[in-house]
Amino acid sequence: MSAYACEPERGSEPGVGWNWVCQAARFHEVWALTRAKNRGPIESALARQRIPSVHWVYFDLPRWARFWKKEKKRRGIHLYYYLWQICAYFVARKLHRRVGFDLVHHVTLVNYWMPSFVALLSVPFVWGPVGGGESAPHVFRHCFNLRGKLYEVMRDLAQRLGQLDPFVRLTGQRAVLGIATTAETEVRLRSLGARKVMVLSQVALPGEEIAWLGSFTSRQSGPFRLVSIGTLLHLKGFELGLRAFARFRSRFPATEYWIIGDGPERKRLEKVAEALGVARSVTFWGNIPRWQVLEKLVECDTLVHPSLHDSGGWVCVEAMAAGRPVICLDLGGPALQVTQETGAKIPAISPEQTVHDLAAAMERLARDPGLRARMARACRERVREQFNWERKGNQLSALYDEIVRSHFQPDLRLVGT
Repeated sequence: MSAYACEPERGSEPGVGWNWVCQAARFHEVWALTRAKNRGPIESALARQRIPSVHWVYFDLPRWARFWKKEKKRRGIHLYYYLWQICAYFVARKLHRRVGFDLVHHVTLVNYWMPSFVALLSVPFVWGPVGGGESAPHVFRHCFNLRGKLYEVMRDLAQRLGQLDPFVRLTGQRAVLGIATTAETEVRLRSLGARKVMVLSQVALPGEEIAWLGSFTSRQSGPFRLVSIGTLLHLKGFELGLRAFARFRSRFPATEYWIIGDGPERKRLEKVAEALGVARSVTFWGNIPRWQVLEKLVECDTLVHPSLHDSGGWVCVEAMAAGRPVICLDLGGPALQVTQETGAKIPAISPEQTVHDLAAAMERLARDPGLRARMARACRERVREQFNWERKGNQLSALYDEIVRSHFQPDLRLVGT
């Protein structure tokens, strides 16, 4: 398994790498290829609980070849990742000659528009979960500030250049199975020549966390409270949430809106709240530790997640595990996670329509405690059945067995989507 990002007790990409390796190791012997930077956290976790069926292989480029890479400033990360992937092929090839792998699997980074050179090994290759095929609908882009507009232009350019990269196309063509995190990325993988593609969210929670979040009951007192959680970026759509809240609050004044997270959009969002006349009902909590985020989540009634492109959406699954209905846009990863039984998915046709429909969904949930209670039960059941790591491991093992047994042509009906 090629897992560039791989760290225990982390969310997002590092958590994906760690958990997919651990789940594969429940059934198979695994050689996990990851960055030397991840060694400390991994060995600390292994000191508490060994995973004997995983052989960890750590490497990074030499210091002289990465002095220009700045993690905190996110400078040079993609170039470094590309070079790391090239070197990963030679490390994996040497291992293959010694071990003799039955299958090779790329799990992180979760990015479809950059290649995975381990696909060149002469064994079946699984690519994914990969995302990144999502883009903010063009009709929303005029609402972004200059920074946001430039970001979207550069992201679109990176996607197009990536799809022209012959090694990206070769990665798609070599894959016996592509695992896309969203329907939008599924289309991109097929266009790259992937023979078989399935859509499967990379998001899941450990069983103990699902049980802990599931122990919280619905709130019975206090004002109706909405919450949004995430980095305050233009693409997260928090301004849409604020504008919808202002409309909703004009008809339902006994309510609050909490925004947890920080980022370059914070000052602008605070000014938007002032201009809308709702600043006293909106609390910006900034960055707080994850355990505090989850504690504040259960102090709220509903999660509002108006992200315009998001291949993951971990917070939606966390909210559902806590029995909190989710209001999201019908885009990307959240659109796969949330159903009409567990929340509301709002079509993203235009900014005005989206704000109107978000506000209507807020009001519907605020006025109907019985509906929230029914959704809470459905939320918890959906997370237990679809978004726990043990189920992911079972799906993964079934895929591996079928790929090897059917001579590299998996039957996707075995695991569903």
